[in-house]
Amino acid sequence: MTAQLAFDFTAAPVAPVAPVRLPHGAGRRERSMRGAMAHQAGLAAEARIAQDYERRGYPLARARWRGKSGEIDLVFRDGDGLVFVEVKKSRSHDRALQHLTRRQIHRLMRAAEEYAGTQPKGLLTEVRFDVALVDSHGIFRVMENAFA
Repeated sequence: MTAQLAFDFTAAPVAPVAPVRLPHGAGRRERSMRGAMAHQAGLAAEARIAQDYERRGYPLARARWRGKSGEIDLVFRDGDGLVFVEVKKSRSHDRALQHLTRRQIHRLMRAAEEYAGTQPKGLLTEVRFDVALVDSHGIFRVMENAFA
């Protein structure tokens, strides 16, 4: 036995529902809010990494240094040398690492060269490049000498 559905085609037609329209610029504001939250999360991640390096005996020389070639998140002193740290925050360490592009690495190296040029030993200053990965739980992993 099969069930049959009955439709009453004589009933009054249902009026079409108008699409929901957001106020002008609402999508832009939402993206702006997400961007602001991501920016604040990035600053918090950088502060956490800076705290860890300082605890391990590396004094902070500069945070968010910007030169003509680009920006360096953190610069620490290591005796007469420098440690340049790129901080990447994402849901997981793997995703954070995926955000580090070859182009960004080259930009970071050019910016570090520019920064080293301001030091007493100039381009003869010993340097190291570290990458700090921070996940959504605030757990971090530091890859020392990441570009060697």
